[in-house]
Amino acid sequence: MLAGNWGSSEQVAQIVRQCLNRGKRVDIDGLGTFVPDPQRGFRFVAKTLPKVFLAYVQEDANVVDRLYDKLTEAGFDPWMDRRKLLPGQNWPRSIEDAIDTSDFFIGCFSQDAVKKKGGFQAEIRYALDCARRVPLDEIFLIPIRLNDCHIPVSIRRELQYIDLFPEWERGFGSLIGVMHRQVQRSAAALRLSGDE
Repeated sequence: MLAGNWGSSEQVAQIVRQCLNRGKRVDIDGLGTFVPDPQRGFRFVAKTLPKVFLAYVQEDANVVDRLYDKLTEAGFDPWMDRRKLLPGQNWPRSIEDAIDTSDFFIGCFSQDAVKKKGGFQAEIRYALDCARRVPLDEIFLIPIRLNDCHIPVSIRRELQYIDLFPEWERGFGSLIGVMHRQVQRSAAALRLSGDE
């Protein structure tokens, strides 16, 4: 790429075409995905899946990678910095935008996460601020425990958490069940407000 005019629509279109020609998918965060299609060259799949932000510490990346994949299989659109941030992207702003536009925020607590300073703690604080804007009967922030760890009192006194241990599948089933119920309630409320 030439320096300077990085934002031109022609250059963006050229990058998207190059990726599609190589058989790669191109995610446009918040909008949808361009997918290679043998008959038409490509197709655009609009974002309609509930977006789930995953907050975690690097020490737990392997477990959270598994969670990301399982959420995708279950029909959600997970957001994880290692998989969504692009080189050169302003990561603090991108992370805040991703939290702001998410339907759910999953805080992945572990023995490493609760004692570590940095990005995870900032993301939790920002999500708590966002949760204050969500109606009280809606679920936004879902704390999960990856192992036997202490959940901070400020979260534990207001929110129920889910354990993904010792039975990962059982905990994951509870997590998916909660999110599916909230999606259905939100869709029903939206239909009702449209009828009035």
